[in-house]
Amino acid sequence: MKKITVSLVCDIKDSFMHGYLPGLKKELEEQGHNVRYYKNIAEIEKGEVAFFLACSTILKEKVLSLHDHNVVIHPSKLPEARGSGVVSWKILEGADKIWVTLFKPTDKIDAGEIYYQDCAVLSGDELCDEIREKQAELSFALIKRFLAGYPHLKPVVQEGKSSFYPKRTPKDSELDINKSLKEQFNLLRTVDNERYPAFFYIHGKRYVLKISKERVHA
Repeated sequence: MKKITVSLVCDIKDSFMHGYLPGLKKELEEQGHNVRYYKNIAEIEKGEVAFFLACSTILKEKVLSLHDHNVVIHPSKLPEARGSGVVSWKILEGADKIWVTLFKPTDKIDAGEIYYQDCAVLSGDELCDEIREKQAELSFALIKRFLAGYPHLKPVVQEGKSSFYPKRTPKDSELDINKSLKEQFNLLRTVDNERYPAFFYIHGKRYVLKISKERVHA
C-alpha cells in the first residue's frame, strides 16, 4: 500500500461522523499514512487524497485543487437517491439495506464517476445509533479499500435512473396519533433522541417521545 497524505473532511458541526472519524484517523496513521482531520473546509491544506464525509459546503475548484484526488462518500447506491437524509428516507420506504458510494465530485450534485459501492444489511430492529454505526463502518471499509488500490483506480460513469431526496428537518420526526406505533416503527428507528426526537400533538400540546432498545443481559 502506498503511504500518502490523506485528508478526512466533515464540516457539519453536529454530524455523527465526528464520533467515528478519530478512530479511522488513528487506524490509517497506524498503516503509515499522514492523516489530517478537518472540521472546516477553509482550513484544508494540500495533500494527495481528500475524503469528504457529511459536508454541507459546496466543493468549489479552489478546494478540489488542493488534492490530487477528491472523493465524496454518499450513503446511497448512486445514481439512485441523490440528495440529503437518504438513509432515513430509504428506511421509511422499508429498505433492508444501506448503501454507500465513493465518487468523484463534479459541479452537479452527487453525479460524479463512481469508485466503489457496497451495502450493509439491516435486520429491521436497529435504531438510529445502530444504523449510524453500520453506515460509518461501511464508509470506512470503502475508504480503506480505495487507499489499498490507490493510485491504480478507474472510476466508472454513473448509469441508470436517478432520484433525489430533500433534506430532512426536525418536523419530519412528527408521529401521527391516528396511526399505530407498529405502523410508524421505521420512523421511530430514524429519529435522534437529542437532535430531532419523535414528537406528536394532542389537545393542542406538543409531546416528545424518546426511544431506546432494552439491553438483555445473559
